[in-house]
Amino acid sequence: MKTALRKMQSDFMLNSSNSGRDVHMGKFILKTDSAKKVIDIELEGTFTEEDGLKSIQAYKETISAITPADYQLQIDCRKLNVTAPEVVPLLEGCFIMFKSDGFVRVNLTLENNPVLKMQLSRLGRKAGLENLEIISV
Repeated sequence: MKTALRKMQSDFMLNSSNSGRDVHMGKFILKTDSAKKVIDIELEGTFTEEDGLKSIQAYKETISAITPADYQLQIDCRKLNVTAPEVVPLLEGCFIMFKSDGFVRVNLTLENNPVLKMQLSRLGRKAGLENLEIISV
């Protein structure tokens, strides 16, 4: 396996025909550092179901080349918006997927956003993700 960083990036924009302006949708960046045994994920904006499904596909492609039980998963949620109710089941599925993949630790870093922290904590507990740590900065 290469020790260099492998980067996959996907950025989605939606042009709203009603307002004539760009509306920023979910953005994710995945980086694998094989030397440090860390997968870094940066999340930004508001994810639609389509954004979520595309990010899950990229995630699956990324972890297919590694043994997740040897890695930490670090997710930067500082620019992530609170998840819309219709996307919550997809997010819960991600937490279940993180648990089944068996990472050493799953760290979420948030801006000081009590609502998002509560939402993510609840989903982590519901998924049984016991090695989840949520850090507010």
